[in-house]
Amino acid sequence: SLSLSPSLVSLRLSRDCVSTSNLFLPVFSHLMGMFYRTIRMVESGIKPVYVFDGKPPDMKSGELAKRNERRSEAEKQLAQAQEAGDSENVERFNKRLVKVTKQHNEECKTLLTLMGIPYLEAPCEAEASCAALVKSGKVYGTATEDMDGLTFGTTILLRRMTASEAKKLPIQEFHLNKILQETGLSQEEVRKRLSLFIDLCISLGCDYSLSLSLCLCVSV
Repeated sequence: SLSLSPSLVSLRLSRDCVSTSNLFLPVFSHLMGMFYRTIRMVESGIKPVYVFDGKPPDMKSGELAKRNERRSEAEKQLAQAQEAGDSENVERFNKRLVKVTKQHNEECKTLLTLMGIPYLEAPCEAEASCAALVKSGKVYGTATEDMDGLTFGTTILLRRMTASEAKKLPIQEFHLNKILQETGLSQEEVRKRLSLFIDLCISLGCDYSLSLSLCLCVSV
């Protein structure tokens, strides 16, 4: 994840930056992707602060187990596609198997150090640390594709910050206060009932618990 200040932001290394085009050669695509994306932000007057994920919490073990199952299934489907000579599905399943490793992270940290760009390693989830940076006024917002940044309390969340320039996707900016005000609550009620928003997000599904098949919200 990435944190941004009025010019600063918080970012996470995305697996989209890592290529699997040739598993027998060193992979540098994550470094190239980070280098050019960072240069683009700096040239636009944005000062990024990269935040790397720490150790996942124990309560996330169920979600991690599911991801491992999906990965095993993708490996089987990749083998079948390779055997059938289906190049389209080979590419598709290869993308699903891309995984950001500790080595990728360490190489990116070295690159950021050489570029003079600050970074930190979160004790746990990167989005939680990004939200803390935003709430303390040290950075402007959190740049991540995961909307749980809002649940962690970041007041401003930006998506598509690291999208490829070729895609020409506009950056999406979400303000937590504006989202809560859409509920029709007054500002005072919004402050008091932020916990309701968090409960709603958890009920709709998150990495730490099962989602409810039917959710009915009642204001009391």
